[in-house]
Amino acid sequence: MTIWVSFTPLWACICFATCWLPYRKRYYIVSRWNVFTIWLLKSICGIRYQVKGMENLPDEPVILLSKHQSAWETIFLLCHMPRPLSFVLKKELLYIPFFGWALALLRMIPINRRQGTNAFRQLVKKGSQRLKENLWIIIFPEGTRIPVGQKGKYHNGGSRLAIKTGTTVVPIAVNAGECWPKNTFIKKPGLITVSIGKAISPENRTPDDLMHEVENWIENEMRKISPHAYRQTP
Repeated sequence: MTIWVSFTPLWACICFATCWLPYRKRYYIVSRWNVFTIWLLKSICGIRYQVKGMENLPDEPVILLSKHQSAWETIFLLCHMPRPLSFVLKKELLYIPFFGWALALLRMIPINRRQGTNAFRQLVKKGSQRLKENLWIIIFPEGTRIPVGQKGKYHNGGSRLAIKTGTTVVPIAVNAGECWPKNTFIKKPGLITVSIGKAISPENRTPDDLMHEVENWIENEMRKISPHAYRQTP
């Protein structure tokens, strides 16, 4: 923890000094913090990982719809996907000292969820722009981190955006909460599995229908990668 806390302000200062660089170079430099953090978690905390289904990622703009259990996947996915990611996130995250300030250097999609319909308009406007810039968009449909073995409500903002922009979606299941649970700095050694599903076309789909398919795949896959967590769940 001391190493990470000491490194983060230094990393942020380096990021600020590179704000004039082309975006992909800037993204690469900023994301080295993520690479270092994942390495640190593996080396000190014993948190290993494996990725399944990388071959399912198409060579085109996509919207990733991922399970969300931990801060780990937000750190990991940003630096391990083949294209730069644009996260749909709460704008308050950009106000976090050093971390949020450096994050603001990237082309994220900060929204105010309290604005309802207007928040979706922001998502469509900024999301369309990010896709035209050849970035991938990532959304956590459940909206917040969900405890291991549980399922939150899947909101259809991501599927609505996919249909509105004609963009393929890719579901992702990840069980990072087993090693780094929600709302705690306590980390447990273990193996995290990131499982990437097959791409799904939004053509001739409704938002609810598309999100239902994504939800079913993710939740079924969660029972495969964390069977012990779902033994008591019907």
